[in-house]
Amino acid sequence: MFWYKSWLDTRWRFLIAFVVLVCSAVLTVLAYPKFLGLLPLAARVDLGGEIGRRVSEIVQLERDYRGYIWVQSFRQNLTQMGTLFAVLLGTGGLLPSGSKDTALFTMSLPASRNELLGIRAATGLLELAVLAFAPALVFPLLSPAIGQTFSVGSAIMHGACLFITWAVFFSLALLLSTVVAGIWIPAVVAICVGFFLMAVDLVAGGTGRFNIFAVMSGEHYFRTGALPWVGLAVSAAASAAMLYAGARNFTRHDF
Repeated sequence: MFWYKSWLDTRWRFLIAFVVLVCSAVLTVLAYPKFLGLLPLAARVDLGGEIGRRVSEIVQLERDYRGYIWVQSFRQNLTQMGTLFAVLLGTGGLLPSGSKDTALFTMSLPASRNELLGIRAATGLLELAVLAFAPALVFPLLSPAIGQTFSVGSAIMHGACLFITWAVFFSLALLLSTVVAGIWIPAVVAICVGFFLMAVDLVAGGTGRFNIFAVMSGEHYFRTGALPWVGLAVSAAASAAMLYAGARNFTRHDF
């Protein structure tokens, strides 16, 4: 019953995210032949300075199909949109926020608050795993349609990086949802945290090996073939700590 209610609370957010992320991956693959035609024009652009260096590096990476997929999807689209959807999946459903809210009724049922929050977290994490691996697997499945190949192993490794780091933002949103009722305030705060971390990465020149967005994109795996184990371990520990803090906070609430 509680699993079903958790699914009902998040199903539309999950389904919309699933369609958007999978369609993004499909369009990225199908756009590659046209992109190849535009690549010589991009190679002739000389902006100079640090910006020019970064643009030149991206152009060089995208000459290869695997580099194109990594830049366009894992480094940009899936990282950015996935973070937003992870936050939205983690918000709401725990504290009463209005006359039509069912949170008080749920808490009156014969189950501990730890159980309620655990089921809510587990449901969201399962949905998040589907959102991470489904678009990643589009690449090996659809690439032959345009005469290219993409390793299933690489897709799974990148999906794992996405899932473990998205879980940090999901857990942050869930923790905030045990403090503030409703969806939007926890979502806005969690998204602001994401923008702050992104700004720190940009100021650092995007070179931080253990920056959460570098780990999320699987940059170390893309460049070296080795997973960023330290970054993944720190991300998993941060998620676990926030879920634990959320559980403690939720049990202390007096309704």
